[in-house]
Amino acid sequence: MAYDSLDRADRKILAILQSNCRISIAEIAEEIGLSPSACHRRIKLLEEAGIVESYVARLSPQALGFSMVVFVEVSLSSQSEAALSKFEAAIDAAPEILECHLMAGPADYLIRVAAKDPADYERIHRELIARLPGVARVQSNFSLRTVRAWRGYKVVEPV
Repeated sequence: MAYDSLDRADRKILAILQSNCRISIAEIAEEIGLSPSACHRRIKLLEEAGIVESYVARLSPQALGFSMVVFVEVSLSSQSEAALSKFEAAIDAAPEILECHLMAGPADYLIRVAAKDPADYERIHRELIARLPGVARVQSNFSLRTVRAWRGYKVVEPV
């Protein structure tokens, strides 16, 4: 099932689930004008097709004590397949790393890290980032404020 083949009801279901995955199937069905059983079938098909990957809770970084977001640009000393695989395996094993993206541009990777304070980021930098395999250069960029947090993908045209 490709995104382009989804009808308006499927896209509305996706938008609703993306904004509140705890909403009941009955509430979704009522909002989009389907029976609960038809709505449930559509959700199952979206899950089976891999369009809905998982259901998660978005936690408050502030409530957990993370007051800093740091974007870290990392350049490797080699871009061989072995070097990239070794680096990515180390990233995958590090719970402090929130996200990691392979980039086109001056840096090979862009990493997003949350830290409690500057001392906590220094610890993460010394004990984790600087010790990642193949790292040649690291540049840390500190977020001053989140202007707009990620809210999900656009799946339905505004009415």
